[in-house]
Amino acid sequence: MAKALFVTTQDIKRYSVLSGNVDPDKLIYMISVAMDTEVQLYLGTQLYDHISDLILAGTISDPANVKYETLLETYIKPMTIFWAATLYVPFATYTIANGGVFKGQTENAISVDKDEVDYLANKYRDLAQFYTNNFVDFMTYNQNDYPEYNANTNDDFYPEGETSFGGWLL
Repeated sequence: MAKALFVTTQDIKRYSVLSGNVDPDKLIYMISVAMDTEVQLYLGTQLYDHISDLILAGTISDPANVKYETLLETYIKPMTIFWAATLYVPFATYTIANGGVFKGQTENAISVDKDEVDYLANKYRDLAQFYTNNFVDFMTYNQNDYPEYNANTNDDFYPEGETSFGGWLL
């Protein structure tokens, strides 16, 4: 079964520090995981599926779907880009192959330590949360334009309205 992706690998490369020569196959699965584990939590299953269906049918740009296209372009894409980057960064240096797990390093570069990778991933998480908050704020005032947002039932994901993941309280 085909799965609609809300962003392309080019979108992630264009709007992040990921190099243009990053293997697209290594990014695609992180886009999918980010959509399943983060983005769907805020869209809810019904809106998530509706936008996916419009993308797969090639009708997201139809005049009747202009609100959904705007939602995708303005709110969902930035959210997806930075959630995917957040998930990708900790795995970027590793390759799993028949011979085992390998850590790559180029001749002209030095490896960064775990703290630096964590710092970068946290910066992407901050950006992802910023764009997710924008989406949540938008939906707070415009949910009537997207009936699928509140149409979830049974084991569907219901949209979350808060993006804070905790942290230190001083």
